[in-house]
Amino acid sequence: MKEADGRLIVAPNTNVEVITAVVDAGMVCAPGVFTPSEALAAIAAGAHALKLFPAEAASPAVLKAQRAVLPRDIPIIVVGGVTPDNIASWSEAGAAGFGLGGGLYKPGQDPQVTLETARRYVAAVRR
Repeated sequence: MKEADGRLIVAPNTNVEVITAVVDAGMVCAPGVFTPSEALAAIAAGAHALKLFPAEAASPAVLKAQRAVLPRDIPIIVVGGVTPDNIASWSEAGAAGFGLGGGLYKPGQDPQVTLETARRYVAAVRR
């Protein structure tokens, strides 16, 4: 990835060997985690940020509990099940950002619908 001018690797899982290789290559690494044990292993391997995934299987209360034991300087990005209606709850629980997929765009969706949905997300983040 570095050879293609990549600067960031986001993964769906916690693979310590991948994290180490990404960090050794001078790139930013944000592996997927779900448990505090996975998060702490990723941090020990050098992860710069964590991707809580799949967030729809957790809750803001879970993130808040995890934030209590994880280093505050490690950003946690919430991915999966994020909607304009629950962004505030995730933010209050300690989310540093959000990954949007199917909540923003579905294959074949009209561009105007995507624009309107994106505006709802932006408005929710700004609140």
